[in-house]
Amino acid sequence: MLRLLISLILAVTITVSAPTVDAQSRPPSRLWQTNAEGDDIHIFDVATGALVKRLVVGKNPHGVAAPDDGHFVVVSVENNGASAGSLVWIDPESFAITGRLDVGPEPHAIAISPDGRWVYVPCRDGDYWVVDAEARRVVTRISTGGRPHNTVASPDGRFMFLSPMGKPKSVTIVDLRDDHRVVDKIPFSASVRPPALAYDRGLFFQHVDSLNGFEVADIKTRSVIARIEHSAGLGMRAAPAKLGFLGRDGFSRCHGLAVRPGEEEVWSVCGQHLSIHELSSGNFEETFSSRLGAKGYWLIFSPDGAYAFVAAAHEDSVYVFDAERKTLLRTLKAGKGPKRALVLNETP
Repeated sequence: MLRLLISLILAVTITVSAPTVDAQSRPPSRLWQTNAEGDDIHIFDVATGALVKRLVVGKNPHGVAAPDDGHFVVVSVENNGASAGSLVWIDPESFAITGRLDVGPEPHAIAISPDGRWVYVPCRDGDYWVVDAEARRVVTRISTGGRPHNTVASPDGRFMFLSPMGKPKSVTIVDLRDDHRVVDKIPFSASVRPPALAYDRGLFFQHVDSLNGFEVADIKTRSVIARIEHSAGLGMRAAPAKLGFLGRDGFSRCHGLAVRPGEEEVWSVCGQHLSIHELSSGNFEETFSSRLGAKGYWLIFSPDGAYAFVAAAHEDSVYVFDAERKTLLRTLKAGKGPKRALVLNETP
């Protein structure tokens, strides 16, 4: 009864605008939001929510990434239904498009090595295309099978973690310092979806189909050590394709997972629910659960961990949270079908 009461209180709290996170002591930053059902990116001022720029990049922009120093941005343009997609290079200060490169069909969630040298591009042809970002050319392709979908780079620049949907049911680990050699795989229970990385803790988190929660793997042993379920249900039964759940909100699945900077929490969006779990105890206890205004599709944090952003693709909007207070600050009106996103600090 006490847990139910707490959940109800939190559900009310998250819908009420909270005091803005103190922006004076934080560097100015911008949210780059791709709009996958349109042709543009919306760029917002994080502190105020003001739209800074609407930038047309091509049909179905999906993934977006930048190196640690943020001196350029790369966007994957799916160009749905065509034989090839593309990467687009953007100057984050002038917003000028500085380059374009054709890659495989329908490129999804890309990742860049921290030094900005390598871009990994998951494509529908079953391969991750590896691009030299300096030379702007494809240097190799890595076959994972399934539908290459999501990508995470280790913060030390050593590894790429590749999460393809479908039959592989595993994450492929690639060594960037050894000529992009596949070094191992981490098996999971079902087709993998969005991943998250707590690298200092040696943990890899993975959404998988048919689970209202996430699985946790030990990176060193390459094995799943926990299967975590959220307290808020998604529906009455599993969908026939076992991708998610059918309930009062229609079809729902887990599709937004991120470790908050500092590696004390992992946030998970499943359907219209946000769940937060602690990492310190090793038990991954749920510490927060509340209902969103619409189904969430993707989840990211600002680099300092002060803000969290949830893309609501079916509502064409983005929810901005005070990550410390766990309260909703504002809702941003984005373009059509907002999905992947990136936050960049502005250069002085």
